[in-house]
Amino acid sequence: MNSIYWLLLLCLTAASTLAQLNESDTTLVQVRASLTGSVQQGNVDVTTVRGKLDFTLSPTRNWVFKSQNSSLYQSFYSTKADNDLFSRNYVYFRPWQRVYPFGIGYVSTNFRRSIAFRYFVGAGSTVQLVNRRQHVLKASVGVVYEETRFSASMFNEAAYNGSSTIARWRATTWLGGGHYLLDNHLRLYYDAFWQPAFSDGVNYRWQFDVGFDFPIWRGLAFNALYTYIHENVVVTHIRADDKILTAGLSYNIRKLHHR
Repeated sequence: MNSIYWLLLLCLTAASTLAQLNESDTTLVQVRASLTGSVQQGNVDVTTVRGKLDFTLSPTRNWVFKSQNSSLYQSFYSTKADNDLFSRNYVYFRPWQRVYPFGIGYVSTNFRRSIAFRYFVGAGSTVQLVNRRQHVLKASVGVVYEETRFSASMFNEAAYNGSSTIARWRATTWLGGGHYLLDNHLRLYYDAFWQPAFSDGVNYRWQFDVGFDFPIWRGLAFNALYTYIHENVVVTHIRADDKILTAGLSYNIRKLHHR
């Protein structure tokens, strides 16, 4: 055949942080997993594979562990364009309180941005501004230590040239919310964060996400998510901004604590 096009869509999750997996819910386990992919051959040669695994585990009511993991692989005409991993992990203490502490650990790679490996660890506190059945709004502040190893040593900010590793202490501020609308037929969710380095005003990043879930049947929903990312210090010739739009189906599994 001159051209072959097939699409696999196996979506069991959405990519929200707060609205999808809320650590303040009184649940023992929440799990979301997904695999999406597409292959085009012929006039256009593109391969894309995305995977997600998000879960929360609460062995006791006071402690909650949340992990959000994703991967992305893309190639164009057999040339790799993305090969990324992203793991976000949190430990919360008494997240049902209005104000509660957390520990955080991130690990990631990003081929598009020439990030060979990045990690940061830290701690902070979250305040529940609104926590009702249909409306949730939270804000967080924290401090993290970050180290990034790039696959190059020339940057858009000349002060960083000559070394492929950048290590910084950063402040982190975050705001996120989720709302059930139209008599629970639509769920809107969003979050945004800002991470400036303490020692250098030009070294900062920010990101925001906005999406929705449209329930279909017994936990199954159609969802869409738009993400905008800005990283102010990047390898030379790498753009500072990325915009990503994803859509698919979601399914949520929850097991409540026995009272």
